[in-house]
Amino acid sequence: MNTQKTTDLREFKNILKKHGLKATPQRIAVHETMMKLGHACADMVVDEINSSGTTSVTAASVYNILSQLALLGVYGHRLSANNKMYFDVNTFKHVHMYDCENHVYRDVVDNDLMTMVSEHLGRKKFRGYSIKDIDIQIIVHPTRRKAPKA
Repeated sequence: MNTQKTTDLREFKNILKKHGLKATPQRIAVHETMMKLGHACADMVVDEINSSGTTSVTAASVYNILSQLALLGVYGHRLSANNKMYFDVNTFKHVHMYDCENHVYRDVVDNDLMTMVSEHLGRKKFRGYSIKDIDIQIIVHPTRRKAPKA
């Protein structure tokens, strides 16, 4: 199973070119930031880019860039419980662990689980449907108790 992160900068520029898109400073900054963060919503990417001072971006432009790149298959995406779209640099098959209190995603690479689920569901018949993809998300909350407020 492929466990490689998404494209490096050279490959990223080639993907843009292939789709007739320019490697603008904003697109480059978004991709570099996503490679650093791994999983992020547009607001997180904007904060990171603006704090680095490399280029100027708006939340709307970052969201549009992330959405466009997700449609091209550069990133995965998922809607969180706080109604924000989170993007993922890892496009290979893996499980997501979602911290529903802090709205943080982590990857769980478990090839045995993915194989078992795929094989099991592959034997099932769903009248009128065929399986397009399998997406597993484990919803968790932190187990450490927070210190009581004084």
